[in-house]
Amino acid sequence: MTINATDTEGVSVVARLGYNIGGTAPIGLPAEIRKINSFTPQFCPQIGIDVFKNFGHKWGFMLGARVENKGMREDANVKSYYMELVKGGNKIQGNFTGDEMTFVRQWMITVPLQVTFDIRKVTLKCGPYASVVFNHEFSGYAHGGYLRVDDPTGDKVLLGETADERGDYDFTNDLRNMQFGVNIGADWHIGKRWGAYADLAWGLTGIFNGEFHTIEQTLYPIYGTIGVTYRLY
Repeated sequence: MTINATDTEGVSVVARLGYNIGGTAPIGLPAEIRKINSFTPQFCPQIGIDVFKNFGHKWGFMLGARVENKGMREDANVKSYYMELVKGGNKIQGNFTGDEMTFVRQWMITVPLQVTFDIRKVTLKCGPYASVVFNHEFSGYAHGGYLRVDDPTGDKVLLGETADERGDYDFTNDLRNMQFGVNIGADWHIGKRWGAYADLAWGLTGIFNGEFHTIEQTLYPIYGTIGVTYRLY
């Protein structure tokens, strides 16, 4: 929420509470991923505070700080998808055909810097953001299929549905601690202090370090946010 257009020397401070809904995925599903069996959003709150200032009749800028989680749980059916797994204490790698369950959690502090434009009771926002990830996880398991060791014609290893039969993976240590992207959105000013907002954050950097190549596709965090705002000043 920006200050009144007639008070161009002032600022406004806005608190916001929202919820992130989205996923971590490649841009365009590769041929190896045949379908998404299920997708379950995780507990992904967003809480933050923003400082707005006008530098013209309608234009302004916003600088914010937010604590948020971007997480998901998804189960996908894949065919000849390259993976590194642990089964029965042994590490195996190769092309997997079957279902895979992935769990992603990324708690972070996000700092957006956005240009704003006022249209009556709506403030449009657009600009870059940087996130410092301080707690994260990327893990899962392959189940209900088989893995061809080393290459598509290698020895077949069956992977079942129980904890002893499936193949587990954990790539948490390969996640990057800094993320960058762009954020677009709008704030609706419902009253003098209360409002609502909707944002879309699109990551421009993959979630893994550049040296990580086990998952061939670059995975980007793409999340929408809805929530409420309260003008503090």
